[in-house]
Amino acid sequence: MLLTDILRPGRVKVPIEAKSKQDAIRELVELLCDDACITCNRELMDAVWQRETTRTTGIGRGIAIPHGKCAAIKTLSMAVAKPATPIEFGAIDGKPVDLLILLASPLDQTGPHIHALASISRMLTDDTIRAAIKHAETADEVYRVIEEHESRARV
Repeated sequence: MLLTDILRPGRVKVPIEAKSKQDAIRELVELLCDDACITCNRELMDAVWQRETTRTTGIGRGIAIPHGKCAAIKTLSMAVAKPATPIEFGAIDGKPVDLLILLASPLDQTGPHIHALASISRMLTDDTIRAAIKHAETADEVYRVIEEHESRARV
């Protein structure tokens, strides 16, 4: 699965202004819903927040991958954001988050949802890619890093 199949340049924001976990998730949901013309902000926010309260999506190394499913989402979609200042996220390593990736999918797409989570995780285990994304200063730079990573991976 290519992440650029589910991520569009308009779904990347650097920086977001959120200072809390809930506000960061809200900004990501709004970013995704505004760009994808989805009218389920509240439903998606509730689904992502419910998942977050069950167990943190702060996976360590300054990364969080909040995710959720809702009926109003028609296709697997992704948004990426970097906060202006790191956010306390209850991450498993106890460190604040400076990179957030939201994954949203329809209720009936468990397989693609899990494949996308795996693709995101694989990409971010690469120290060079992770550092390039974290050092990117604009949304365009973040998108280009992901796009270039995927074109190298296809070769």
